[in-house]
Amino acid sequence: MAQPLGTGDIPSFEFLEGLSLRLRQQIEFLTVVDRLKEVQRRTYIVGGNRRENSAEHSWHAALAALVLAEWGRTSNGGLDLAKVVQMLLVHDIVEVEAGDTFVYDEHLEPQKKEVERQAAERLFSLLPPDQAVKFRSLWDEFEARQTREAQFAAAIDRILPILLNFVNRGRLWQENGIDAGKVRRKNAHIREGSEKLWDLAATIIDEAVARGFLVATAEC
Repeated sequence: MAQPLGTGDIPSFEFLEGLSLRLRQQIEFLTVVDRLKEVQRRTYIVGGNRRENSAEHSWHAALAALVLAEWGRTSNGGLDLAKVVQMLLVHDIVEVEAGDTFVYDEHLEPQKKEVERQAAERLFSLLPPDQAVKFRSLWDEFEARQTREAQFAAAIDRILPILLNFVNRGRLWQENGIDAGKVRRKNAHIREGSEKLWDLAATIIDEAVARGFLVATAEC
C-alpha cells in the first residue's frame, strides 16, 4: 500500500465563513482531495513513460462509463448513468489518506478495507452534512457492489487497467510476476456489471498470453 498522504499544511479558509460556512467546507474538501493527483498507481499510461495517478484514473473511468454505457444495460432496463459516473469520480478519494493498494497484492487486502473506511469517515465529513451523506453513500454503494450501477462502475474500474497493461505489452504484469490465472481471478467480477465487457477482458487476456505479454497458467 502506498504511503498515506494526509491533508498536510493547508491554509485555513475561515475567511470564507462570513460569506458561507457551506462554501468554506466545500472549498476545503476540494483542496484536500486535490492530493489525489499525487497518489501513484501501478498502471502505466499509454506509451509507458510513467505511471498514472489516482485522479487520472478516476477521470478516465468516469469517461469510460459514458463511452461504454450501452454495454451496462440489461433486459430489466437501463442504468442510472449519472450515478455510475458519480461513483467513479468519488470511489478513489479515500486514497488521499489511505494510498493506493495494488490489486494483485493479496496480503494487503484484509487491512485495506478498514484503512479506507476510516479515510472515508474523515474525508467526506469535511463536506456539508447533506453532501457528506450523499458522497459517503456513493462510496459505500460502490464498495458493496450490490446494485447494477455499482457493478457496472466496478467493471469499468477493472477493465481499464487490463486494457492499459495490454497496450504497454504486459509491462506491469511482467514486473510483478502476474500470470493469466491471477488476472482472471482478480477481475472476474467484471461479469457482474457487463457480460460484454467480461468477454472483452477475456479476449484481451487470451491475446496477451498469445503475444507473450502475459504468462499462461494451468488455470487459464
